[in-house]
Amino acid sequence: MAQFALHEQFNKPALDARLRWLNPPPSWSVKSGRLAVRPGSKTDFWQRTQYGFRADNGHFLYLKASGDFILTTKVRLHPAHPYDQAGLMVRVGSSCWIKTSVEYESEGPSKLGAVVTNRGWSDWSLQNFPRSRKEVRLRIRRIKQDFLIEWTPNANESWELLRVAHLNKRGGQPIQCGLYACSPKGHGFRAEFEFLKIQAA
Repeated sequence: MAQFALHEQFNKPALDARLRWLNPPPSWSVKSGRLAVRPGSKTDFWQRTQYGFRADNGHFLYLKASGDFILTTKVRLHPAHPYDQAGLMVRVGSSCWIKTSVEYESEGPSKLGAVVTNRGWSDWSLQNFPRSRKEVRLRIRRIKQDFLIEWTPNANESWELLRVAHLNKRGGQPIQCGLYACSPKGHGFRAEFEFLKIQAA
């Protein structure tokens, strides 16, 4: 049986001692097997492309990992504004990272997607996601320098491939991997994470 480097089920008042925050959110709590995160207003992760702006102030709870791994979570969204988002992230630094999440849209379907940032430039691949659906399971699998980004609506359905991506990083450099949430427009968004698993692949 595979052994988890981390299997945080958020069933204790304190988080696993190995986890760290990059840009701690204004409010977060652990209760009844959920990590609830309320992002600050005007928070995001994005670098330059199309929009021109640079944002690196989203909230990221991570553990450093080396080698190949599988990163998995289940997140429930309680959005308040367009572009509210929460999901998984792997990160080398501000100019080199991947995030995957559902991004809320107030009109029409929300967007399930992945942003890949290399050398300080972001790109975004996306597909429609029903606005009425509030939960999703996300997974990132690292295979050497490459990353397979996958999703499934629930535990009873197979994983679907969303994207295959590459990060331009030094081979032996550890990667920060974990959960992220941000709210580019305003206050009021709440994301609830059911678990965080980081499994050696």
